Amino acid sequence: MASHIVLSDRDSVAILTERQPAGADPLGLGTPLSGGASAGHKIARAAISRGEPILKYGQIIGYAVEDIPAGAHVHSHNCEIGAHERSYDIGADLEAARAAIPAGEQPRHFMGYHRGNGVFGTRNYIALVATVNCSATVIRRAADILNASGLFEDHPTVDGVVAFAHGTGCGMSDKGPGWENLQRVLWGHATHPNVGATVFVGLGCEVMQVARMEALYGGDTSRFHGLTIQDSGGTRATIERIVAMVKDLLPEVGKARREQAPASALRLALQCGGSDGYSGITANPALGRACDLLVAQGGTAVLSETPEIYGAEQLLLRRAASPEVAEKLLARIRWWEEYAAMNGASLDQNPSPGNKAGGLTTILEKSLGAVAKGGSTPLADVLAYGERIAGSGLVFMDTPGYDPVSATGQIAGGCQVLVFTTGRGSAFGSKPAPTIKVATNEALYRAMPDDMDINAGEILSGVSDQDAKGREILARVLAVASGETTCSEALGLGDNEFVPWQVGAVL
Repeated sequence: MASHIVLSDRDSVAILTERQPAGADPLGLGTPLSGGASAGHKIARAAISRGEPILKYGQIIGYAVEDIPAGAHVHSHNCEIGAHERSYDIGADLEAARAAIPAGEQPRHFMGYHRGNGVFGTRNYIALVATVNCSATVIRRAADILNASGLFEDHPTVDGVVAFAHGTGCGMSDKGPGWENLQRVLWGHATHPNVGATVFVGLGCEVMQVARMEALYGGDTSRFHGLTIQDSGGTRATIERIVAMVKDLLPEVGKARREQAPASALRLALQCGGSDGYSGITANPALGRACDLLVAQGGTAVLSETPEIYGAEQLLLRRAASPEVAEKLLARIRWWEEYAAMNGASLDQNPSPGNKAGGLTTILEKSLGAVAKGGSTPLADVLAYGERIAGSGLVFMDTPGYDPVSATGQIAGGCQVLVFTTGRGSAFGSKPAPTIKVATNEALYRAMPDDMDINAGEILSGVSDQDAKGREILARVLAVASGETTCSEALGLGDNEFVPWQVGAVL
């Protein structure tokens, strides 16, 4: 494997594929590295004058804050964010994006639980949903008792009981974005395709009331059951009542059997966390290729994390399916700029320290790599946080960049499987939708073998390429959708990653 790679002829930097010690000259330009540089970091291909743009992926990722000699390490000490392209050419690449949908692919299928109306689940959980933080302990204790009881041995198609507990539900306004977010998340998890039955549990006097959600969303509530601590006789009595209720529900939920489902029924959530300098080179574009293949099947891929597409939004706007879709995305970008400023922050304060240690320097660079997860097909729609996913194709959901909050919204929207790419390492898992984790590099795949499902580092070593790895990812998605256990499921992860996005005053 070469010591470095160049992604585009326009790029002013090369990416190191292995650590270079002090005094090394990996580009052979006669400029030894003064302090060395780690794998995934950037080296100047030619001299860059102060104030000049620095390009990676053929796009501006920042500007030189000092003269940078050819062969020098390019990172936070000499590169900073500046103005990014805001003269959006909406729809300019739409025809090319339509042409990017792979043609001639054979129909693909998975084995899922049919919930009616063409909706299929990939898991079969019983959900306990807290309407308020006051009932969080009650549902967690009930779930622990049930999952340790051995009850599910007689019901092998039931994956267990999952408790969706959170830190809000009262002391909040009963209108506005925070209220709407929580309603969509609670209802979305209660009605999720991967859930066979739901028990709502409240204290009784909280702001977030189930009856109001039912009136707002309606639909089939035959799988819903509910109770409150105040009406059930207190904490211990409520736990006992939940346990008894779930025991009564088990035989009916356990009747579910897997049957063949078209890949078009899949909604795939896309996440990245602990990103590094390889994320936009290996795992993310490979996942993007898997998304293109899924879209060709009529399925849906859900990109998210609005603060982490910042600076790369123009790539999505150029392939927006309509001016209305483009305006939805622009409205969310504007909202985030105002929201960050109101809270004394700015969107360019991302990346994290771990991202920087892995070679990412600015949010522009990070975003360009993150957008690659969405592949190359048209941007079909832009959704609010936790909004129910109705269409097909590539859609964008407005969420924070924080992985648990973002994934909670995607799952609430109806995603039945999640793919999570990581370069620094991640211990993320999710329920009721299983998470598949993809390592961007060989070192991580070897270092965390119990956590990583797929090794995209093989792209760097030449063992695979983006297309082959994309097909491998899609094949794993279909296998997991059919019941194959992921690493995060084997480790029991996912009970603490339900984190609804809280926006607004705590009253």
